Amino acid sequence: MRKIIISCSVFVILIVAAFFLIHNRKSSNFKKVRLAEVTHSVFYAPQYVAKELGYFEEEGIDLEIILTSGVKKNDNKFLCLCFL
Repeated sequence: MRKIIISCSVFVILIVAAFFLIHNRKSSNFKKVRLAEVTHSVFYAPQYVAKELGYFEEEGIDLEIILTSGVKKNDNKFLCLCFL
């Protein structure tokens, strides 16, 4: 009976060690990506859902979503004139 308990304990320890080794190897291969958005909008909802569901991590991407300032007033006027 004692041999069975020792064998099972060693087996569980090996499985746990293998899991941690595989997990650490995957996390070190992540590519860091910063995604800038100019405003919080409903149009960005799919990227938030994908991040929360872990789709980026499955593909090896460590995504950081940052909020940036929008276009300056003068730049916006220039862009409008270009499309007239």
